[in-house]
Amino acid sequence: MHARFEQRIEEGLRRIAATCQRQRLSPAVVGQRVGRLLGRNSRAAGLFAVDVQTDGQGRARLAWQKVEAWREWATLSEGCYLLRSNIHDWSDEELWKTYIQLTEAEAAFRVQKSDLAIRPIWHQKEHRVLAHILVCFLAYVLWKSLSRWCLRAGLGHEPRRVFEELGKIRLVDVVLPTRQGTEIRKRCITRPTDHQAILLQHLGLRLPTRPMADV
Repeated sequence: MHARFEQRIEEGLRRIAATCQRQRLSPAVVGQRVGRLLGRNSRAAGLFAVDVQTDGQGRARLAWQKVEAWREWATLSEGCYLLRSNIHDWSDEELWKTYIQLTEAEAAFRVQKSDLAIRPIWHQKEHRVLAHILVCFLAYVLWKSLSRWCLRAGLGHEPRRVFEELGKIRLVDVVLPTRQGTEIRKRCITRPTDHQAILLQHLGLRLPTRPMADV
């Protein structure tokens, strides 16, 4: 459980740090976001020493490091996990797998709100409620399919970080004016970095050299 909360905090800190690079945020705003992140994942909050700094232009910068002494203390102080059930004909493994489905359901709701950005919408008519549920279900199926794709490619079962890295690849239009007054438009794809090229190779994807015909 500590490892799961540690991963959530680390991913959240990376997102906040990336936002600081793209936008001009005050240290107070960044500090509030960090506080909410640590509060939601208090099980591993003590592992991270977070420092909100300010550069020469007044922009907030985020830096953090892990406190290994806290990890050692948490390992020594952990107790036993007791799971009580009235089912007598199941093995210990079957009981645990069934119980852990609760955390998987909670993770599914978090994916709906964060990664898929499908927040709850208050509908008044039954057919609209059913339609919204269908869209959420299809989106989650797509997310799990992408997760299994990344797992088969040896990139772990969380596609979030893979998408963040590949999302930096841009499709740009280059406009070239001519002396005759017309414009030549050429659509290009930015060259992937070494890290992005490795991800594309693992996923078996190739970027098109000419995504659209020149106009």
